[in-house]
Amino acid sequence: MSIFKKALTTATIATTLFAGAAQADDMRIALVVKALGIGFFEAAAKGAEEAAAELGGVEIIYTGPTDTTAEGQIEVINSLIAQQVDAIAVSANDTDALVPTLKKAMQRGITVISWDSGVAEEGRQLHLNPSSNPLIGNMIIKLAADHLPDGGDVAVLSATTTSTNQNIWIEEMNKVMGNYPGINVVATVYGDDLADKSYREATGLMQTHPDLKAIIAPTSVGIVAAAQAVVDAGKVGEVNVTGLGLPSEMAGAIESGASQSFAIWNPIDLGYSATMLAHSLASGAAEAGPGAEIPMGRMGSLTLDENTNGAMADPFVYDSSNIDEFKSIF
Repeated sequence: MSIFKKALTTATIATTLFAGAAQADDMRIALVVKALGIGFFEAAAKGAEEAAAELGGVEIIYTGPTDTTAEGQIEVINSLIAQQVDAIAVSANDTDALVPTLKKAMQRGITVISWDSGVAEEGRQLHLNPSSNPLIGNMIIKLAADHLPDGGDVAVLSATTTSTNQNIWIEEMNKVMGNYPGINVVATVYGDDLADKSYREATGLMQTHPDLKAIIAPTSVGIVAAAQAVVDAGKVGEVNVTGLGLPSEMAGAIESGASQSFAIWNPIDLGYSATMLAHSLASGAAEAGPGAEIPMGRMGSLTLDENTNGAMADPFVYDSSNIDEFKSIF
């Protein structure tokens, strides 16, 4: 039977795990997120539960720290190791800091994969990217450039300075800047995936750069906060907020005009795929290695590259033409 533990925190994880222990023949897969209380990860947990129900005999442990720190995730992972879970699927707050703890997990026979935000190769068996990094990098700048035919100043509002996925996407964005003449990136700031800090950083960008035309936020927390900052500053129609966000959280920004368009993959599919991959490895049905193809249920299969990374799907663009269709889904 699949049991969804939505409210585990670093302070209560051990007690909760003991209280809800699975039957001996259940496989326990821990979905470790950057922080609890973030809509993107809550949607991913729904996908994990879907996969668990489809597989049968799987318990999903949805957990993470209360803030986006590596230290918080290390505490959570150590607790999971002590409970001898079968698999850990983690969206990392730091590429390298989690490696020693995750290596310890693997030495104890626990399957370890990363998803969404990756861990260095030595700290996991495979990494599931939600999409191709080059495609995402190009998409986030294209979303801004499409509404700036004459060019203009844009800024980036990212998550933390150590967030693996956001840093890679920004690098990929910078590689293709030559394809968008007239677009000038004037600043990159970090909101630490905290709504209040992201709001302050977005406000600061508009004050420091009065000619700013767009804020690109490749984080579902930052994009919502930036859109609200634009509304509160009376800059709707002057500053366009775009990047990566959830339809349910961005519908108001599209309606107000603070955002013309944004993109995201389906986080439900991402949680589903991560669970399927963790189960395949933990059950011995598949092995991770360069060139391996590992099944992901209804999502097909994941083909691993030479660094045991794979991509799930292309990002999808949401705007006023389709937001109503998706805002009630995730």
